[in-house]
Amino acid sequence: MLKLATVFSGIGAIESALDYMNINPKIIFACDNGERNINISNAEIDKMLIDKSDDEKKIIIEELYRKTGKANLVKETYFANYDIGQYQWYEDIRFINGLPYKNIVDLFVGGSPCQSFSLNGKRAGFSDIRGTLFYEFIRLINEIKPKVFIYENVRGMLVHNNGETWQTIKKSMLALDYDINIEDNNTFNLPILNAKDYGIPQNRERIFIVGFRKDLKINCFEFPKPIQLKSTVFDYLERNVEAKYYLGKKGFEFVTTHPSRARVGAEIMGCQKANQQFNWNGDFIFEPFEQIKDRIDILKRAYVGEWNNKRGVCRKFTPRECLRLMGFKDTFKIIHKDEVMYRQAGNSIVVNVLMCLVDAIIRTGVWDID
Repeated sequence: MLKLATVFSGIGAIESALDYMNINPKIIFACDNGERNINISNAEIDKMLIDKSDDEKKIIIEELYRKTGKANLVKETYFANYDIGQYQWYEDIRFINGLPYKNIVDLFVGGSPCQSFSLNGKRAGFSDIRGTLFYEFIRLINEIKPKVFIYENVRGMLVHNNGETWQTIKKSMLALDYDINIEDNNTFNLPILNAKDYGIPQNRERIFIVGFRKDLKINCFEFPKPIQLKSTVFDYLERNVEAKYYLGKKGFEFVTTHPSRARVGAEIMGCQKANQQFNWNGDFIFEPFEQIKDRIDILKRAYVGEWNNKRGVCRKFTPRECLRLMGFKDTFKIIHKDEVMYRQAGNSIVVNVLMCLVDAIIRTGVWDID
């Protein structure tokens, strides 16, 4: 049985990828703080943890997060969908001791928070606490010694701080006792995998770094080759969508006249973002009037307008459609309100890309999978 550990676990993209592939992993641990922060310095927390056992430290950290008064909504979604107990879940990567897990993890996966390096936003990088969490990922690799690790992040990391951030990350990776698959002949742009090249109609580029522990002597790994895209966004849409997802006059006019902020009717979705369904940003669906003319509930809410010389209405994607366009099955349980699920889907990794990566890893023979 494949033994899996993840940090920045989100809603479990790698877990869903393995499920698709009929690989039933044993989850060793998972970790995500659910976008919550504890306003106590590391030095203060370290004082609390002195002379405490790992179990006691875990309880202390959980209590600090409980005192924020905010629920870990990511954890709630994860627990609703995967076989995991409380003892296997960590709230904060900074306080995980990886040594008890040394040499028992087959696959370690994580992508430190991307906001610090995204092409959108302030891009504070390693000056941002979220950016420094990259070093916690490196620390855990050194402590856990997994057979294989996968690291994922946004393309903006390559150009952040004139490329110095990427050079720092590469140097940190190459210093590990691992054979690192980080680039081909091009020393700057690879490896970038785009979801639309691996079976999902979404233009979402992400960096993926794959490492194999050197004692395993795996030198035959190759990043998966792109495959022909055989579907469009329209293949992922629900039927009989609730009226609440349809736009009124102001929204319709905005999304049909601001192509730099909103796209309507695209066969390939733009990069799905955590906040894309707010303020009329991101992708939208146009439905001809004939398609909804018998839906009184929609006609009471939606504005019927003209787009590309066609008369009809516009609507948002539903959370289920967003999950589908990230590669999640319809069996994935939605337990939170829409705005939470939009964010959780947009923050995830595309499942199909991970499936292709895992398949490439399996081909090396590094794992003995039943």
